[in-house]
Amino acid sequence: MSRNARINALLLLAVTALAVLPLVLGLGDHKEEPFAGADAEAETAITEIEPDYEPWFSPLYEPPSGEVESALFALQAALGAGVLAYYFGLRRGRRQGEERALTASGDATAPGNTPEGD
Repeated sequence: MSRNARINALLLLAVTALAVLPLVLGLGDHKEEPFAGADAEAETAITEIEPDYEPWFSPLYEPPSGEVESALFALQAALGAGVLAYYFGLRRGRRQGEERALTASGDATAPGNTPEGD
């Protein structure tokens, strides 16, 4: 097994453990909503500290249900991942193109650099 394969396997194991261990250990069982987001946790903490607190701003759009809110969040995450993947793919493609151009101009007798191709 190569070094990269071992690293990838360890990373996959770590991510799986991070996802499964909270469920197996029962973390959050004492709460009404055990795995609520950070926003909900912050709102709960604020209302416990200062019950009369009034937010400074209100949301521009309030989704009709939690499912719609989750879907919009997933769409936002997917779009962000797509933009990042496009950027890194474009960067890698440009770098590979530059490397090919350098090898083609530096060694005209190398295989694949003839007019006939490979």
